[in-house]
This record gives sequence, structure tokens and C-alpha cells, in this order.
Amino acid sequence: MRKNIKTMVQSQMEINQRLIDASYCLPEDLLSELGTSLSGLNDTDVKDKRSEYGDNQIAHEKPPAWYIQLLGSFKSPFILILLALDIFSYLTEDLTGVIVISTMVSISVLISFTQEFRSIRTVEKLKALVKTTATVTRNGSKQEIDMQELVPGDIVHLSAGDLVPADVRLLSSKDLHVSESALTGEALPVEKQDAQIAGNKVTIMKRPRQASALELGNLCYMGTNTISGAASAVVISTGASTYIGSMAKTLTGKRPVTSFEKGVNSVTFVLVRFMLIMVPVIFLINGFTKGNWSDALLFGLSVAVGLTPEMLPVVVTTNLAKGAAVMSKNKVVVKRLNAIQNFGAMNILCTDKTGTLTQDKIILEKYMNVHGDEDLKVLEYAYLNSYHQTGLKNLLDVAVLEHVELTEVLGAEKHYKKIDEIPFDFNRRRMSVVLGKSGNGHVLICKGAIEEILDVCTHVMNQGQMIELTPSLIEKAKQMVHELNHDGQRVIAVAIKTVSPKEEPYGKQDESNLTLIGYVGFIDPPKETAKTAIQALKQNGVDIKVLTGDNAAVTQKVCKDVGLYVDRIVLGSEIDHLNERELADLAEQTTVFAKLNPLQKSRIVEALQSKGHTVGFMGDGMNDAASLRQADVGISVDTAVDIAKESADIILLEKSLMVLEAGVIEGRQTFGNIIKYIKMTASSNFGNVFSVLGSSAFLPFLPMLPIHLLIQNLFYDISQLSIPWDRMDREFLKKPRTWDAKSIGRFMLYIGPISSIFDYATFFLMYFIFSANTPAAQSLFQSGWFIEGLLSQTLIVHMIRTEKIPFIQSRASLPVLLLTSLIIVAGIFIPFSVFGASVGLQPLPLSYFPWLAGILLGYCFLTQMIKKWYIRKFQEWL
Repeated sequence: MRKNIKTMVQSQMEINQRLIDASYCLPEDLLSELGTSLSGLNDTDVKDKRSEYGDNQIAHEKPPAWYIQLLGSFKSPFILILLALDIFSYLTEDLTGVIVISTMVSISVLISFTQEFRSIRTVEKLKALVKTTATVTRNGSKQEIDMQELVPGDIVHLSAGDLVPADVRLLSSKDLHVSESALTGEALPVEKQDAQIAGNKVTIMKRPRQASALELGNLCYMGTNTISGAASAVVISTGASTYIGSMAKTLTGKRPVTSFEKGVNSVTFVLVRFMLIMVPVIFLINGFTKGNWSDALLFGLSVAVGLTPEMLPVVVTTNLAKGAAVMSKNKVVVKRLNAIQNFGAMNILCTDKTGTLTQDKIILEKYMNVHGDEDLKVLEYAYLNSYHQTGLKNLLDVAVLEHVELTEVLGAEKHYKKIDEIPFDFNRRRMSVVLGKSGNGHVLICKGAIEEILDVCTHVMNQGQMIELTPSLIEKAKQMVHELNHDGQRVIAVAIKTVSPKEEPYGKQDESNLTLIGYVGFIDPPKETAKTAIQALKQNGVDIKVLTGDNAAVTQKVCKDVGLYVDRIVLGSEIDHLNERELADLAEQTTVFAKLNPLQKSRIVEALQSKGHTVGFMGDGMNDAASLRQADVGISVDTAVDIAKESADIILLEKSLMVLEAGVIEGRQTFGNIIKYIKMTASSNFGNVFSVLGSSAFLPFLPMLPIHLLIQNLFYDISQLSIPWDRMDREFLKKPRTWDAKSIGRFMLYIGPISSIFDYATFFLMYFIFSANTPAAQSLFQSGWFIEGLLSQTLIVHMIRTEKIPFIQSRASLPVLLLTSLIIVAGIFIPFSVFGASVGLQPLPLSYFPWLAGILLGYCFLTQMIKKWYIRKFQEWL
């Protein structure tokens, strides 16, 4: 994936440069370079270009067919090991082993396949972005064509409501607003114009040293939406060569390996190494001492099965499926089961700002006079302007109208009659309405960008009195607006002028000699649950980093509101020159990144992963898709664009971010139960191997028949089927948990041999006390070890599942208690049953059981002592 990201970065840089060149190129030169004209391409040109550039569509990954997905469920390393053992069992005609292992594999695969198949179908909503039509000029006339048929050089026409069909350079425009929120994270529509304006003259500005294509005002990008106005443009790039198309390339092909998959692989290799060492040794010892090499091979195979936690795939998938079911009750769709454990292991959550931390909705925050004091008169004039205008009511106007409903200003429009309107345009960056009030002449109310309003003002309103607008007052006004901007607010100014009635229409020339009365500030407010959710995640050991395409000032304000400390904001332009190591160091130390493009976000996620972090990413726009896919767990929301939901692993169906904390806890609960099973099974099985190794050397018969090992292992595995329904101690859930193969190997070496001590005690008991020391008495010996081995393995479930004292300080869940008790009873009963007799076991004398009780109590006591020592030495248990 790192190579893929580097390739995408290079591709993005090339596309960025191509767009910049097109932006600064004179229109006639660009048309000539693209081989087109204002009358459009002809049919021959289109045919040639389509053969050269292909269809205008971006890459997206389709879900695999059901049978491919089913085969993919067999890719787990543990499943492959079990299949290999299954084949060996079949070749040695061990039908019991075949049945047991095949059952385990089938259950695991079916659970995994069913859950993921259902989830993928639930969220399969990705559609091609180019499923609509575009208006183009071809052969000198306008026509509607499928967007897929567009080629570079086409002349396209945009109007309100249109999806921008490709990356285009504007040739002419009028009042054009484009929403780029899905691409950049900017909540407000962006003003677009066909050329850069300085006064009334069209100029080609000098290029900045490090320009970003997304900052150029005469370009529009594929996948963005036209909010208002109209324009004609020439197509620069189509399909995969567009800005969004270069991002989509990162969303196809093999996904990066997540921390869960790395963990499972590392644990598998640890167990395989133990198996490759222990099984041959046992095979050779039994072959040489007993002389029957076929029995020795069968016994070695049985030990291999016993050493392998064959229930692991079942326990893992059952845990994950249970976690998915719990999360679905919290209105969370889990697309990939492995993401649940990654959720719990996550120690860094990177999140977009717009639509995830914020409501993606503009709200009026302040209305104030020129001194910064709250003033309802300012709100009233802003309301009258927004209410009476007939042009585009953008998000700011909507925010004004909604806010007024909560104040006494509502209804002020009834006292005025609309006379005229001076529409908004990009040169003026303001708009005005003219209202009449009986007997009081006309009032012109103008609102717009602060610089443009100040340009036409000569006075300010000061405590009801008009005073001259001096340079010092202008500087004070700009300073106040700068402070509001720094506080994350978007500010517009409001000015008025009272004039005598006239018959002729009002025009731009009437916007002069105005009186500045104040300012209106707007914010993109955080979600109500954002601050609480972030605090909860921090308390659970998850650091939050904000990666956004929005500007630094707004981002800083939002971060402050949600409780994130911001020491420094790093901009996207600052990281382009950093190598991977430098970026990784910077990413660890930085909380907020702003003005990022999509691939810069993905680079940051990958850089954090390179430092060993398990990284989650939460986003909802096109610009988040690559990062959602790169992260160990990608989180999106149901209102996200389709490509974001396709790339995510987990989708939130409600706006509350508190489900993130619930997901983290459920992920840790799931991981805890999985690691609990691995450690107790691996250590117990390893202890059994030690017991077999020693007993094989001095006994004149096998300490246990292969069928006994398989039955014991099957019963032990059944006792652990309830583990997914066990609970974890509260202390365990307080911090992120990751796979650690070294920890598992160490746990096996230290804890496993404890059981061997009491196995050997049982051997001596059966050999010397009950005289089961000849081949003729081997059935009695094997029955005694069968019960002790099964009961000690079952009790270890309770000993290992908690750091505390079992049954006293920490009690297992009811399903675990019931099932382990049932297995203990069944294990004692088997040697007394017909089934036991059929497999070579026999009833034990009653005098055996007091000895058994003493051995088991000693086992529990010693394990608890070793547990305390182990925790002190290694500062861990599970």
C-alpha cells in the first residue's frame, strides 16, 4: 500500500500541475491545446478522443461474487492449518479427527461468510458517479449526452443543480456557486468565475510558488455540485485523470493488511513453530520406545491436533458476529467483522471535521454593532435583506432566517414593502434590497464581504448617531472581523442608506455613501455529542487527530469547542516536502492538520501506522475515501457520499458520536475474549504436550490413545464455546489492546508447564497408588489421566479469564459457568459409560476422586500464585 500511495501522490501531483497550467493559460491558448473551439468538437474529434482517453468514469470496486467471498473465508491461517490436519487425519483413516476438524472449519466459515455477506449487501450502495447527462456543444449546437461520453475538449454548460461532469476550466460564468464539501470539506459553496478579477480588468495573476488546484477559482471538479448560477467551460480531464479519479485509484485492488490480520498471522506462526518442534520429537520418542511407528505417527498427529487451538476460528468469528449484533442494536452496521477487533485496538482516531465533528450546517452565532456589542437592529436588517432577496438563498441566508424565528425580530418584514433588489455578483461580493416604509422613504440594506462593504461606506452607526468612517475606524472594523475569523466565525457586514423614493430602478451605483451598522457571525457548530464522545475516547486511551480540508481558523474554533487542545495547526502544503519518516514523527506530535488534500490525509494515516499505531479514520466525503480504506478501521455515517460508505468498515446510522465509545468497548470486549481463548488453550495444550513427552519416555504404553486426546480436546473446546458471551474485567477495557505474539509465546512457556506438574502427579498416582503400570492396566491409567486432564483444562478457563481471584473477585458469565460445569460432569461420567468402554476407558475406583480433588485444588492454588508473580514481572496477563 505504501508503494501504491507514493504512486498516487505522484499521479496527484501531475494532475494538480495540469490543472494549474490550465487555470493560468489564456482561454484561446487552452482551447487550441485541447484541439477544440467554442463551437465544440465534431463527431470525428469525439471518436478519436474516446479511443485515446476512454470512458469518462472513475474506478470503483464491485463486491465479489458470493462464491468468491465464500472461498475468501478459508484464507485464515488457522483454517488452513486445520485443513492440513484434516487431510492427514483422512490419510491415516482417523475418521473421528476428520469429523471433529471438518465441523470446526465449517462452523467458522459459515458464520464468517453469512455475517459479512449480509453486511456487504446491506451497504452496497456505491453507484458510478457518471450516471446522468451533461449539456455540451458539439458540431456547433447544444445537446444532451451521457456524462460517460465526455472527452477532453468538450464545451459543457452548467446550471443550478448540475453535477460537474469532469474537471473543467470556466470560459464564462454568471453568479456561479459550487459546493465542494464532498471533495474539500468546506461547508459553504465556493464562488467560481471564468477569470481572476482585479478591479474591472481581467488579469492573469502570477502563479504562487506552491499552488493547489483546489484553490483556483476558475476550475470546477468532477463530482462537485452546481448550487446556483450558470457557466460554460471546457473539459480538461475525464475519468481516472480527474482530481477525484486519481483518488479513486487508491480504492481498488487489495486492501492494506490491518492490525487484526497481522496479529492473527503472528500468533499462527508462533503456534506453528511450537508444533514443528514438539510433534516430531514426540513422534520419534514414541517410535523408538514403543517400536510401532504407525501408532507413533497417529499419536504425533493427535498431538498436533491437540496443540492447535482448532476452535479459534469458531471462537473468533462467534465473538465478532456477537459484537456485530450488539453494535447493530446501537444502529451501527459492521461491514467487515475484523473491524470490530480493530476498533478495540485503535489508539488513534483520525477524523474529518465537516459532517463528522460538526453538524455540516451553518448557524448564526453573533449579531453585533461596530463596537462588538449585541444589537437586535443589526439582526433585523440582516433578516430583512435575506427575507426579501429573490436570488440564491445560500447557507448564510438560511441561518439568518432560522435564527430570527427564535427572536422578537420575526415579523419585521410586515412593516416594509419591497421596492427593488440589486442581485449578488462576484465582482461586488455583496447584494442589496430596497424597502419602503410608509412615510419614511426608502431604505437600502446591503450585506456582503467586509472589504466590499467598507469600500462603499462613508459613515458608521455609533449609538444611534452617524459618524464619519475614518481610517482608524476602518482598521478597527477589520481587526474585529479578523478576531472573529480567528475564533472560527465567518463574518458578513451589514450597511444601510436611507434615500428619497424614486421611480427608476435601483442599480449598483446606488450602493454608495452607506452607513456601516454592524456584523453577523456564523459558525459550523459541533455535534452535540462530539465533546462528550472525544472525552470518553481519551479516557479510554484513544488519541484524537483532526484531518480536514477546511481552513485553519475554522478548524481551530471547532477543535476548541469539542475539547481538543491545539498547540499548532499543520497545513497540507507543509507536509508535501517531508519524507515518510519525517511525516511519521510530525504526525505523532500534531493534533490538527488543515487544508489537506485527500492523498495527504491518507499519507498521514499510513505514517501513523508505520509507527505501530492502530489507526481509525472517520469521514463522510469523497476526500475521505482513500483514508477510510487505508486505516485499520474506517468509520463513516449513513449520510456520507456513496464512495465513502463503500470504503468504510463500519457505518454509523445515527448522528450521535457516543456510539464510538460503545464500539471501542465492544471491540476490546471481543478482543479480550479472543485472546483469553488463545492463551488458555495454547498454554493448556502446550502443557499437555510436555506431559505426553515425559510420560512417553518412561511408560511401557501410550499415556493416552489418540481417540482419547481427540475426545478430550473436543470436550474442552465445547466448554469454551461460551467464551464469546463472557465478560471482561472493567480494568481490561480501559486501554487499547493489540495482538502480541511474543506475549502469547511467553504465556505458553510460563503457564503451560504448570498443568504438567499435576499431570505428572496424576501419573505417579495411577502408576504407584493404583498400580496401573503394565500394558494390561493401561486402560485404568488412561482413564485416570483422561478425567484429570479434562477437568484441569476446564478449570483453567476460570483461572486464566481474569487477573483476579476466580469465583471470588471475578465471576464468569452464566453461560460459561453452566457449560464448564456440564463438561466437568460429562468428563467424569464418560469412563463409566458404554461410550467410554467402546473407546478403551474404564470406571475408576471411588478412592481416586479424593486424590483428584486434592490435585485440582493444588493446581488452582499454584496457578493463582504464578499468576500474581507473572503480572508483577511482565505487567500483563491477558
